[in-house]
Amino acid sequence: MNRPHEETLRELLRRVHERLSRARTVDAESRRLLQDLTQDIERKAGGGAARAELGKESLPRLEALAVRFESEHPALAEGLRQLIDLLGKAGI
Repeated sequence: MNRPHEETLRELLRRVHERLSRARTVDAESRRLLQDLTQDIERKAGGGAARAELGKESLPRLEALAVRFESEHPALAEGLRQLIDLLGKAGI
């Protein structure tokens, strides 16, 4: 991933973590899944085979979580969709 995408990715991940911390009604399982997934993205975004694996594994899970959060946590769902879009633009 090139440098501008890395910075934007880190900013989006920071915002998702912030929104998650403010969302008091997110159930424990959803919170854990989202935290695990964003940490996985942070680790694998560097490149190589891990980056290719990231797209296969993480994008469908991100989309499922965005759908899950849509009605009760629209800001969190929006952040996830922005993250999905950025990963797609970065070729992941």
